[in-house]
Amino acid sequence: MQNRIMITGAGSGLGREIALRWAREGWKLALSDVNEAGLAETLKLVREAGGDGFTQRCDVRDYSQLTALAQACEEKLGGIDIIVNNAGVASGGFFEELSLEDWDWQIAINLMGVVKGCKAFLPLLQKSHGKIVNVASMAALMQGPAMSNYNVAKAGVVALSESLLIELKEEGVGVHVVCPSFFQTNLLDSFRGPTPAMKQQVGKLLESSPISAADIADYIFQEVAAGTFMILPHEQGRMAWAVKQKNPQMLYDEMAGMSAKMRAKNRSHA
Repeated sequence: MQNRIMITGAGSGLGREIALRWAREGWKLALSDVNEAGLAETLKLVREAGGDGFTQRCDVRDYSQLTALAQACEEKLGGIDIIVNNAGVASGGFFEELSLEDWDWQIAINLMGVVKGCKAFLPLLQKSHGKIVNVASMAALMQGPAMSNYNVAKAGVVALSESLLIELKEEGVGVHVVCPSFFQTNLLDSFRGPTPAMKQQVGKLLESSPISAADIADYIFQEVAAGTFMILPHEQGRMAWAVKQKNPQMLYDEMAGMSAKMRAKNRSHA
C-alpha cells in the first residue's frame, strides 16, 4: 500500500479528525468538502501532524466533481488506497412534518453522495486493491424517532456497504462501514428540522456524548487496520446493537416510548 487516502467532509468534525489520524502515520491526503476555509485549516493541521496532500472543493451531490477529484488523486498522488465517504448532514422531524424536499436533500447527500463517491473512485481502488470506508450512523441500525429521512439514508449506506463487501471481495477491494452514535461535533451547523425544539433535543444528545470525534477517528483507524467490516465506535452503540439483534421488539417498544415523550415535549413548546 502506498499510503494515499481521500476524505470527503474533511473541512471539520469527524472528517478532519480522520485526516489528522492518518496524517500522523505520514499518509498523503486528498481532502474535500464544500467548506473551503475549513479545508485550508485541515490541510494546515495535517501538515503539522506529519502528513501532506491537497484540498479540492467537492459537493458530493455532483458526480462530475467527484470524478474530477478522483482524477486529481491520480494526477497528484498517482492513485488512491483508501477512500472515506464521510460528508453528511443532519436532519430531524416527525414523518408528517418532513417535506419531500427534506427527503430529497437527505438522500442526495447522505446516501447518493456515498454511492457516487464509491462509483467515482472504484477504478482507482481496483488498481491499488484499496479500501472503501463509508461513514453511516447508529441511526442506520437503531432507527430513532423523529429522524426517518436520516435513518433511511444511513441504512442505505449500510446496505450499500454490505453489497460492495460481497461484490468487491474477489477484486481485492476492502469495504468498511462506520456507525458512530452521536458525538461532539459540528453536525448541527447543517441541521434541518421543522422545530427549534427538535434541534435543541439533538444538541443535548451530542453534548452528552463522552466520546470525541478524535476518539472515533482513532477507533476507525484501528478497526480498518484489523479488517473489521462493521465498525461501531461507541460501547453503548455496540451494546444496543447486540440487544436489537437478540430482541428487536424490546428496542422498538423503548423507541416508541421515546417518541411519545418527544411528541409531548413538542406539544408543550408549541
